[in-house]
Amino acid sequence: MPDWVNSGCLEYSKRMPPELRIKTIEIPLGARGKSQSSSKAIEAEGQGILKAIGEKDFVIALDVLGKTMSTAKLASNLAKWQMDGYDISLLIGGPDGLSAACLNRANMCWSLSDLTLPHPLVRILLMEQLYRAWSINANHPYHRN
Repeated sequence: MPDWVNSGCLEYSKRMPPELRIKTIEIPLGARGKSQSSSKAIEAEGQGILKAIGEKDFVIALDVLGKTMSTAKLASNLAKWQMDGYDISLLIGGPDGLSAACLNRANMCWSLSDLTLPHPLVRILLMEQLYRAWSINANHPYHRN
């Protein structure tokens, strides 16, 4: 990832309270080439992702076909997940999306936008929205209605 992405993610991560630590696990991209279909790469990435997910994790797949949610709804969901004691795994796919196995493992599919967003921007947007959702729940002044 470019330095600006790592810096931005680190900044939001530092702002999160200890009970909402964010851990990023990067899965290598599957090999892509002229003679190889992207489906093999997607499957290889999917296998790596599934290995990184805890057996009892609540899994949220970021997918263009998922449901949208407002920041207020994310805050409400975040509070519920915390009360339920879930470890949350948020899955961001590679350039060709997530494998069918990852989507099937997901407890929820979430679309951040109808727009096509580049992977680095998705990371920053996701981190910011998690911080904003926490700030709503904590009555922190970061979020303004």
